[in-house]
Amino acid sequence: MHLRSLLFAGAALLPVAAHAEPPKATVTPIAYEDQALAKAEVPGGKTLDLTLGIGSGAFADPGSAGRAIWTISDRGPNVDCGEAEEVLGISTEKACAGDKKAKMFPAPDFVPSIYRLAIAGGKATIAETIPLKGTDGRLLSGLSNPLKATTTEGAYGLDGKALTETPNGFDTESLVHLPDGSFFVSDEYGASISHVAADGRVLKRYVPKGLEADYAGADYPVAGSLPALVMKRKLNRGIESIALAPDGKTVYFILQSPLVNPDEETYKASRTVRLYAFDIASEAVTAEYAYEVDEAAAFGKDNARKAQKQSDVKVSEMAALGPDQLLVLERISKTTKLYRVDLKDAAKLPARFDSAETSPSLEALKPAELAGKGVAALKKELVFDSDTAKDMPEKIEGVAVVDPKTLILVTDNDFGIAGDRTRLVKVEFDRPLAE
Repeated sequence: MHLRSLLFAGAALLPVAAHAEPPKATVTPIAYEDQALAKAEVPGGKTLDLTLGIGSGAFADPGSAGRAIWTISDRGPNVDCGEAEEVLGISTEKACAGDKKAKMFPAPDFVPSIYRLAIAGGKATIAETIPLKGTDGRLLSGLSNPLKATTTEGAYGLDGKALTETPNGFDTESLVHLPDGSFFVSDEYGASISHVAADGRVLKRYVPKGLEADYAGADYPVAGSLPALVMKRKLNRGIESIALAPDGKTVYFILQSPLVNPDEETYKASRTVRLYAFDIASEAVTAEYAYEVDEAAAFGKDNARKAQKQSDVKVSEMAALGPDQLLVLERISKTTKLYRVDLKDAAKLPARFDSAETSPSLEALKPAELAGKGVAALKKELVFDSDTAKDMPEKIEGVAVVDPKTLILVTDNDFGIAGDRTRLVKVEFDRPLAE
């Protein structure tokens, strides 16, 4: 039996009880110093002091005892072209040829990477860096994909000239580390999940069925193994989170937001997000579930000055707590909530909702309407609300489950573009999160 299974099996022997309140949590900062990445001088504008971004996702190996965790970057430093004046000090016309929906990449050669952090004496340091590579060992990219079957966005460099889109681009957002030393990572572009070798070579990228042709010429194999409907992800709201079952045979992945299904207005109002189970051996999705995020008004600190929109709510991370038990992170920016979800007796989503022809779509149904259409949203239990804890950082995107009572949380610093720094905290609970 794999060590992770043993750890969680032990947790399962603990008494099971219904808890009226979330467990009490103690938060301890872990020191970490951001590494300088580049000094990007915008012609006629500002100079950006970029730092390395490592906190888009996190994972702890079983038995690591908090001495090390794995983390992952996203695609690299990027700026919304619509914010060029504020961030770059130049107009959108000059930065991105007037395309407000594009991205400017101040360090376009950045390679999305996996990091191993060593933790000792209350301090974390980067012990290993694994950049993503193609089959032939050539470094991959963080630039936009040349997508035609779904939405994409333009990319521009510091000189305001368009950058060439590439099928080798990844906007990585989360990772898990398998017993054989390889990884699975998620990506927002396609959206996709990928099997990655221990040395960073992409073994295979799994994209929505029908999107394979858009990755022609990629430096790695591509398979259309995900449901075609995943292509309806909102741009920049793809597969943000991935988790590994304790037996190492299944990965779970969840969209960051509801799908644009059938349209933008439906996406903006919806609270229902799709969660999938993917069998590693057969390379196939084996189950799909409906997960319901909280109302935007439920995120206290985010609403303190201004009411937030429902589309501001995101699922930013997911981790396994035990067999059939997942920890799901919901957030806006300031407030982070962690929910335990049990899949053991959960109802799977009826297959008809995988068709774009189904009307009303899953996303169009209000929570009170789901049951009438044969949909049972996953039951969830709140285990942590950052508004109730002291010294909690914002924009948490990485959750590493160290043991049933301990988490390490990591923030995304967006490569320091706005001066943010990476923060890590250890959160210890007074009872196990797994039941």
